[in-house]
Amino acid sequence: MSHPQLKVLVIGSGGREHAFVRACRRSPLVRDVVAAPGNGGIAADARCIPVDVSDPVALTHLAREIAADFVIIGPEVPLCAGAADALQEAGLAVYGPNAKAAQLEGSKAFTKEFLFRHGIPCARSETFTTVPPARKFLENLSPPYVIKASGLAAGKGVIIAPNLHEAEVAVRGMIEGNVFGESGHEVVLEEFLDGEEASIHVLADGEKFVQLPASQDHKRVGEGDTGPNTGGMGAYAPAGVITPALSAEIRGRIIEPSLRGLVADGITFRGTLFIGVMVTKDGPKVLEFNVRFGDPETQTLLPLFDCDPVKVLHDIALGRLDPATVTFRDEQAVVVVMCSEGYPDHYRKGDPVTLPKELPAGTDILHAGTKLDSAGELVTSGGRVLSVCARAPRLRDALDLAYGVVGRVSWRGAHFRRDIAARQLRREHTGSH
Repeated sequence: MSHPQLKVLVIGSGGREHAFVRACRRSPLVRDVVAAPGNGGIAADARCIPVDVSDPVALTHLAREIAADFVIIGPEVPLCAGAADALQEAGLAVYGPNAKAAQLEGSKAFTKEFLFRHGIPCARSETFTTVPPARKFLENLSPPYVIKASGLAAGKGVIIAPNLHEAEVAVRGMIEGNVFGESGHEVVLEEFLDGEEASIHVLADGEKFVQLPASQDHKRVGEGDTGPNTGGMGAYAPAGVITPALSAEIRGRIIEPSLRGLVADGITFRGTLFIGVMVTKDGPKVLEFNVRFGDPETQTLLPLFDCDPVKVLHDIALGRLDPATVTFRDEQAVVVVMCSEGYPDHYRKGDPVTLPKELPAGTDILHAGTKLDSAGELVTSGGRVLSVCARAPRLRDALDLAYGVVGRVSWRGAHFRRDIAARQLRREHTGSH
């Protein structure tokens, strides 16, 4: 195309959405980009408009009001609420699956039934809404025990209990104690899968798809994977635990049967199928499905595109993906997430953020929990404040770049993990997988 033509609306307010906004700004297809609601850092790159992302009517009204040509939906909440359906009915091109497809993330019980029905490898499990039968099922499992809130819980609805007593306490807390609200009134109990986890992102326009380089998230707050689960403390890609042979196995045993199963069930899936995979001694097994790009994985995946990612997303929205045109750089990308003091529990807000005036080539800072205060100063407003991203030919170089920038970012009580990609570095050192 000879000149930019798309006005893009990016829905969401995190680091993932800031990555989309930056990709739009670099794309030759895009003439303007608007974020809703955005955040303090995104405001430097795009106009930000307040909106309730859980309200499909409000999102559709906003898209019409700004005359958007293309809408990229970042988070799971609007997708599960039916935002893609409403926007498509209004005649807009939308990246993100419809509500029927979004059940794969909105209901873990729905997903487990789907996996069992289509013979896709996953953990043995059952779903419960009352405590006594759940307790009986737990007695037939071996510790540790995996307890999942079936509904959306912002990435924190999974508890791994070391013994039967703590497992029962967790189940009771979800079903009777309202720990995760309505999301936990239905619980999925699973056998524990031992192995190494990886994030597999698949971009699909129905039956055609592209498998992105595997990435690996770091969910726990402390070094050495210690402490409580968070929304993600950092990531890297490609993840070496997924060898070429394993990637092919995941494609044949998980991705293709999943997409065929969706078609067989009358579900058109256009968007990102994010598959949490556990690499076990018995092969790869599905831990969970999400229906959007991961955060922070997105911050490592978009820089690896050796083509315009916005064009890829737009082609998928229109049902015209050509997988042969989607290529990736032979490089390594990392992201280190910097958090507020106290995160993931009670954390501080409103602390002034100091950023470096210039960044080295190959690095970026993407915002999640920031805002501009009444004086126009950038301050913290969330638990995961920002992501420092880097790309380089070698992983060690990308990490050195990222941590070099991290050392120049500051606010009171800022904390981060210093061991992002340590597993991969050990693999490279030993030559193992």
